[in-house]
Formats: sequence, C-alpha cells, structure tokens
Amino acid sequence: MKEENIKKAVREGYAKVASGSSCCCTPDTGSSCCGQVDLAKEISSNIGYSKEDLNKVPEGSNLGLGCGNPVAMASLAKGEVVLDLGSGAGFDCFLAAEKVGTEGRVIGVDMTPEMLEKAKENAQKGNFSNVEFRLGEIENLPVADGIIDIIISNCVINLAPDKDRVFSEAFRVLRPGGRIMVSDIVLTKELPDFIKNNMAAYVGCISGAIIKDNYLNAIKKAGFIDVKIIDEVNFPLKYIISDDTAAVVKNESSLSENQAKDLEDFILSIKVYASKPKR
Repeated sequence: MKEENIKKAVREGYAKVASGSSCCCTPDTGSSCCGQVDLAKEISSNIGYSKEDLNKVPEGSNLGLGCGNPVAMASLAKGEVVLDLGSGAGFDCFLAAEKVGTEGRVIGVDMTPEMLEKAKENAQKGNFSNVEFRLGEIENLPVADGIIDIIISNCVINLAPDKDRVFSEAFRVLRPGGRIMVSDIVLTKELPDFIKNNMAAYVGCISGAIIKDNYLNAIKKAGFIDVKIIDEVNFPLKYIISDDTAAVVKNESSLSENQAKDLEDFILSIKVYASKPKR
C-alpha cells in the first residue's frame, strides 16, 4: 500500500468518526458504533480509564479510540508542556491539562481537520485555556525544537507509515531530559497477508502495527534511552477493529472462527516509556 493512499484512507476514516457517521476505525459509513457514548465508555474503562477520568472531560471528547491510558503513567507535573501525537477529539489532552495546571500547557496534533475542529469545540465547552490543537502529521510535527517536556500518544503511531520518522520528530521537539509515554498496538508475529494488505484493517489499527522489537528499536534508533515497556496485554479485537475489518477476517480468508480468534494472541497493547538524554 502506498503511503499517500494510507494517509488519505486514515484521514477519511477518522473524519467520519469525528462526524459520528462511522464506526470506530472504519473508512466506511453505515454504522455509528463509535458515536455511542456507552460503547466509548465501556472501551475506555477496559483499557485503564477511571470513572472519574470519563466524567471530567467534555462530552464528545472520548470516542473510544484508544488502546491504553498513557496519561495515567506519564507522571505529569504542574507547569510541564505536553504534546499529544494524534490527539483526536482531545480526550487525553484534557486529562493532561488538569495535571499540568494553568501554569502548564498541552498541545495536540492531528492530521484530520474534522477531528481538530471537534477538539477545539470540546476545549471551548470545557473552558480549557491551557490546551491548543494544531493541524499536522506526526511525521512532520508543527512544533519547534526542544520545547516539550513529555510526549504522549494513544493508539496512533501504528497508523503512521513511517514510524522511524515519527520517533525522530518526537526526539527533535523534546527538551533534553524530556520523555515519551505512548500506548500503542504491536505484534508478536507477522499478520497474514490478507490482513496486512487490506486498507480497512490498516485504518482499523491492525495492519499498520509492527513487530514489538522493531517498534522498540525504532525508538532507540531515534536516540532515546531508557526504553522500556511499562505494561503489555493482549488486546481484544472488538476494541480496535471496525465491522468492515471484522468482515475482512471472516470473509476474505480461509481461517476458522478459532483461528481468527487466535489473531488476538499476537496483537498486543503496550505502554512504552523512553527519555531523551540530558546532554
């Protein structure tokens, strides 16, 4: 799949999620599962968000698109500057904003204009004066060098075709001694070709995922140190794939129901910490 086609499909898919006309992580219309508040809350509760977290953000900011809670493990301090890669409707940004306080700042970057507009509306609803949202790709961050204390990201880097570039950009914008805490989807072995080469599965956060060791090596290659996995769990497909992606597994393969279920055994949600050297 060509990089420009991937980005176009991802942008279109999440534009429909933002408008409430599509199921989570799907490029097609006809379903509204992610627009349902109860499902988003169920998913978020199962991946590490508390009821307090879910109740303190503006309505419409939690779309149930994550695979973990990076804010919970980020150890944010008052006055810090936070950058969220792929900030969506602003859910994690708003949680981070409370922790860094009015003396701190949160910047969210997303490449989907519709998501950006939704996030800005949510910031106004919640009166978050210390949060701003910028349009841009996480491979080419609209952020100056060395001004960020910590980078968070939630189930987004797997969608980027050039993950080496993402971590290189993250390294660039962090101040010396800065850190990253990201939640993402990785694999323990390669996916079947029928999934790996399917665009719906890419937008569904599956086929863009890479082998866990390769993911960690990309972070180290960018210059980060102290790279470590804080948490690792198998991730249920029902929390990340769309109806369309499920159809790919069911209809476009010769896998039995049990074999399809076995796919979950090598799809992982991980939380990764790393830091930029102080010098």
